[in-house]
Amino acid sequence: MKKLISIAVILLLVAVIAAPADAFRGGRGNGNGPCCNGDFANVPGLNLTAEQKTKIADMRSAHLKDVKPLQDQMFSKKGDLRLLWQEKNPDQAKITAKQKEIRALRDQIQDKSTNHRWAIYKELTPEQQEALRAYGPAGRCMGGGFGPGAGDGRGPGQGRGPGAGPGSGPGPRGNY
Repeated sequence: MKKLISIAVILLLVAVIAAPADAFRGGRGNGNGPCCNGDFANVPGLNLTAEQKTKIADMRSAHLKDVKPLQDQMFSKKGDLRLLWQEKNPDQAKITAKQKEIRALRDQIQDKSTNHRWAIYKELTPEQQEALRAYGPAGRCMGGGFGPGAGDGRGPGQGRGPGAGPGSGPGPRGNY
């Protein structure tokens, strides 16, 4: 009986320790659903033809190639912004200017993504368009979604620190 109680206590302790660690990961997941980056091939009920799959795959590749330089620039500028915040005497004008540059790049990426989604949408038959619209809120594939880069970027130690924009700047646990 003592052995059984000991095992139960150990399992309870493991559960108590593991639950917060699991909850810490967040609830949205990584955004790689059926429509991640315009990949419509796995949307239930869409029934794409082989020709449509090929054309959409080609469009997706071209889109990803098109936005990659913008994503790289945005990644670099976010690093620059972090460095500006870490200076001994941060310059508000430089930080504001860098944030504007990042927003401009993000807007360009979103515009290109919208154009890409619209181009794919036009390749679908009316029945497929209806199936896509029925596939959840905003068609999940056609709305803003929760894919990589979406959300406010808060994570471990990256909360809303002094003057921090989405996902940047020192958070309550320091810089990571």
